Amino acid sequence: MSTYKSYSRRTFLRDFGIIGTTALLSPGVFASFSKIKNNRNFRGNGKERLGIALVGLGGYSTGQLAPALQETQHCYLAGIVTGSPEKVPEWISKYHIPEKNVYNYKNFDSISENPDIDIVYVVLPNSMHAEYTIRAAKAGKHVICEKPMSTSVKDAREMIRACSENNVKLSIGYRLHFEPHHLRAMELGQKQVYGPVKKADAAFSFVIGSGGWRLNKELAGGGPLVDLGIYTIQGACYTMGQLPLEVIEARFGEVTKPELFTSVEESITFTLRFPNGNESIHSTSYAKQENHLQATAENGWWKLQPAFGYHNIKGQTGEGPMNLPDINQQARQMDAFVGSIKDGIPILVPGDMGLRDMIIIRGIYKAAETGKSVKLNFGNLNIPGYEVHAAVNEPMEKSL
Repeated sequence: MSTYKSYSRRTFLRDFGIIGTTALLSPGVFASFSKIKNNRNFRGNGKERLGIALVGLGGYSTGQLAPALQETQHCYLAGIVTGSPEKVPEWISKYHIPEKNVYNYKNFDSISENPDIDIVYVVLPNSMHAEYTIRAAKAGKHVICEKPMSTSVKDAREMIRACSENNVKLSIGYRLHFEPHHLRAMELGQKQVYGPVKKADAAFSFVIGSGGWRLNKELAGGGPLVDLGIYTIQGACYTMGQLPLEVIEARFGEVTKPELFTSVEESITFTLRFPNGNESIHSTSYAKQENHLQATAENGWWKLQPAFGYHNIKGQTGEGPMNLPDINQQARQMDAFVGSIKDGIPILVPGDMGLRDMIIIRGIYKAAETGKSVKLNFGNLNIPGYEVHAAVNEPMEKSL
């Protein structure tokens, strides 16, 4: 029995102008996110556009989020938070940011007094996600936290609690939930367009250079599994429309560059088992090139390759190419969060989804370290489109 519920992306996608009324996630039905502007259901709360402050001005903020905020319809780049004062003049000049909206890590908490900033987007090394999410929540700001949500299950829970107690919303930066090819893959699997899914296979790897903080376990929380493998975990979950019951097996790969990989894994493979009895096979590494998500169903198949990049995702089914548009994933992601804040549209990538993935990741590491399978206990999660299967609705293991 499927654990996928009918809530659905239909309501969200319809409200945001992504799909038509007669077809869901099929070629040609995607429209501009600008349709939100004319949607009678998108009421707003007194501000036409909400202001976002980026916390951390590294490569992702610089190369992806700041440019995406030039394409958003319902939010804009209002402020920055950085520990690198030499970066400030360029950002002020390029994005016309008022000096009063520039913060550092010491005076960050005073952001509570700034009405220009409604949302804080935490884009820091993974070990800092919890601290700045919690501080932003206490400052009364809604939060988008970049993936992975944290470096521990405990921190993830504390982040959710802080946002709840301070009555702010929390979303995780899972951009691919707003990307047309991945939305189509969700539809094919969850609606059983080609019959029940029998197997999923996902891999995401690249050859890393110096690595920086990503190769420091204290800062990153892990290696390619937390950085890249999290995408394959996501892909399997939304292809199946279920939460996995068990990590059947996990194995660390051979270390070919011991000078780089002193504290995190170089590669890891793992297999997840789902309530319907099906399995998903995963591979992730910092030492090779892989990039696909594929599924085999009773009466057909589909594949995304490349699957997980920012642009140029390609999709194929047994009937031919998907022929879906290349869009700005981050712009849609951030505009969707504004819809959740202003009009109560369910958050499709909530904090509970980030917590779910932290539980799975810790289970994978435990399975690799012990050589044994690991049952996954999620507790009570609230993720749109999913029910927690009875077999996994048990108290979490303290070791995770």
